[in-house]
Amino acid sequence: MKQMTTSKLGRSLIKHFEGLRLDAYRCAAGRLTIGWGHTAGVRPGQHITVAEAERLLTADIAPIERLLNVLDLDLSQEQFDALVSWIFNLGRANFEHSTLLRRLMEGAPKEEVAAQMVRWTYADGRQLRGLMERRAVEANTFLGRELYVVEDDRIRAKIVNTI
Repeated sequence: MKQMTTSKLGRSLIKHFEGLRLDAYRCAAGRLTIGWGHTAGVRPGQHITVAEAERLLTADIAPIERLLNVLDLDLSQEQFDALVSWIFNLGRANFEHSTLLRRLMEGAPKEEVAAQMVRWTYADGRQLRGLMERRAVEANTFLGRELYVVEDDRIRAKIVNTI
């Protein structure tokens, strides 16, 4: 069993869609958030540095990487990165109870897994354009379709929905 880690591309996907906020704020789902989508233990009025945001992101990604590695799925780096981004945004519990995980474990074709990814576009009962774009990029990354260029930890190309 090979142990995979999130690549620069995977981290860039998360950073691009989460956006960096050094002051605590409420996300679209109403949770206190800071850094690149960190939610655990965030306090109102909290402020962090970019270096602290990097540490929080690494710490938040680590359990997702461990989970995917324990599942021992036969994934490409792009598939691993797309799943890390997806799980990071939706949470482990949603992943563990998802049809997406069931289809992965059944060895479904990658197109079926990608189709499950794009279904998750709602926050607090509302469909959000940002989530629609994110899911399209995650699904296309999972399928090995490059729709972006990563440069200096930033995505430097127009994101196009081809799903």
